[in-house]
Amino acid sequence: MSKAAVRSAKPSALSRKYITRALPVGAVINCADNSGARTLKIVQVYGWKGRWSRLPSAAVGDKITIVVEKGPPELQKQTFPAIIIRQKYPVRRSNGLRILFEDNAAVIVTPEGELKGTGIKGPVASEAAEQWPRVANAANIIV
Repeated sequence: MSKAAVRSAKPSALSRKYITRALPVGAVINCADNSGARTLKIVQVYGWKGRWSRLPSAAVGDKITIVVEKGPPELQKQTFPAIIIRQKYPVRRSNGLRILFEDNAAVIVTPEGELKGTGIKGPVASEAAEQWPRVANAANIIV
């Protein structure tokens, strides 16, 4: 990966592998950064092209819009963009390995793609880290 791609806040243009979309609109997930928010509710999935009567859903590495459910009063009921970094449903990798996490989690970002917090608690899926270089820089563990 080039240095310019690592510095960029936008997702890389690598071809995305198929990942089962396990988090529909309305799902309540954990916040994995130190922005102060604790639980987040998914309200929109960016780039969703769906089917009639089917809920939009997201997977690891997707950009979503969230509403802060629990957290400090200045963040509650506010909408922010976020990136999903973990999901409970197994993700199959190209080498045949399946990986799953104990919780569903996301990190809050600014509209430009910068992280709102300064650190990420817990592991980050490599699918999300490959697509979002700023998330990879802030992650302690990439699985």
